[in-house]
Amino acid sequence: MAKSNVQYVCSECGWDSPKWVGRCPNCGQWGTVEEFHEPKAASTTHARTAAPGRTARTTAASVVSAQSEATPITEVTTESVTRLATGFSEFDRVLGGGIVPGSVVLIAGEPGIGKSTLLLETAGNIARDVAHNASAARNADAQSARNADADEQSRSTVLYISGEESQAQIRLRASRINAVEPNLLLASTTDLSTALALIEQHKPALAIVDSAQTIVSQDVDGISGGSTQVREVASALIDTAKHFDIPVFLVGHVTKDGQIAGPRTLEHLVDVVCQFEGDAQTALRMLRAVKNRFGPTDEVGCFDMSGEGIEEVTDPAGLFLSMPTSDSNSESSNAGDVSIDGTCVTMTLDGHRSLPIEVQSLVTNSVLPTPRRATNGIDTSRLAMLVAVLYRHGGIALLNNDLYVSTVAGGVAKEPACDLAIVAALASAAKKKPIARTTCAIGEIALTGQIRSVPRIEHRLREAARLGFTRAVVPILRKKVYIDGLQIIEVATIKDAIQALLK
Repeated sequence: MAKSNVQYVCSECGWDSPKWVGRCPNCGQWGTVEEFHEPKAASTTHARTAAPGRTARTTAASVVSAQSEATPITEVTTESVTRLATGFSEFDRVLGGGIVPGSVVLIAGEPGIGKSTLLLETAGNIARDVAHNASAARNADAQSARNADADEQSRSTVLYISGEESQAQIRLRASRINAVEPNLLLASTTDLSTALALIEQHKPALAIVDSAQTIVSQDVDGISGGSTQVREVASALIDTAKHFDIPVFLVGHVTKDGQIAGPRTLEHLVDVVCQFEGDAQTALRMLRAVKNRFGPTDEVGCFDMSGEGIEEVTDPAGLFLSMPTSDSNSESSNAGDVSIDGTCVTMTLDGHRSLPIEVQSLVTNSVLPTPRRATNGIDTSRLAMLVAVLYRHGGIALLNNDLYVSTVAGGVAKEPACDLAIVAALASAAKKKPIARTTCAIGEIALTGQIRSVPRIEHRLREAARLGFTRAVVPILRKKVYIDGLQIIEVATIKDAIQALLK
């Protein structure tokens, strides 16, 4: 009896099963599991097509020799690959130095976070650069330009394929973000064969497909965005990218829990997976590389979302501070650098980048039976633990007070190294003693009241000195660090840290 190829797939998360269920066990949605049929794979058995009198082993050997040969690793040559710049230094750093030819990059993020805007602006930058380079090459050597083949001539274009918007809608957005270029080609289609034909016809310097969940292959069954369709679309685009050595950007949707929609195979197939993150209430956007075959995965790119598009933020220090740190003796800073009680700055790590995070706290007398704890950018359970440690080992009782603790500009202070700054802000608000604007606090607080060391402390301190901080309260250092212009104060307990910060 032939095995049934009927599958049931959830339209929300892509979960599949050979049996139908009313509720998807992966995402918990009701009525989203639908039936579709897997296509039968075409037979490629070489032994069946062998000529009479030839064995299967001979046929297999001829196929292997015709397709490829195994080469000793010592004889494999490594050619220098010229990466393509995106026009954003932050984007290039996340990718490992630029776009590798023939690579497939998946950009995923929440709806409305700015994925399409980022890629359309990137397409405009690359289209502008490749057109300028092609014009310069033709002017430098007119004879070579006349003899250039069609493939090289077509590499001066960028192709943007959208399955979600029409060409007119894309043009309106491109006009708003100043990405209108004559060699930026727009196409609106949801058919995979049409998209592949456009890439093969134009052979652009970069192809962008927005998005992988909207493109449908007519060769396989399944709903749009389903497990089978996404797998087929990704495989076909990857084969085309590798064959023509064309980099391809894929836009990926995410589920309501933040995971990339579709099968997990999609993330395994592509070369680079980037998450575009941000808070809808702020303009700050973060680009992180979750997987990268051509570079590190701990780099973070910072962007600022505005009405004119997306702008890169090469120095995001000012985004996370309420007021810039500057010399208190300067006339321009007399009114802006007044220290306020209840604030403290720490240095947190996000990948390789050290970012300043300002913690603000407000302590009030509670009129409720259970005091209120309100946080923003800080873990509530972590705050409860630090309040207990502050009472037991710091001598400051806040258990009966309403506490409001927040970070500035949507920063996240959930790293253990931010503990000392949170406690310092609470102590400053409770005692109504401000902490100097040029002082930062870095350290993890244990339940015993001791200040524990944090990773890459020297990197944090050097970034603090670069931003203009003159004092830093840190744990006892195993290796002494000397930084010009920065006074490093080492403390062992939470009581010592509070005395050093509030004196």
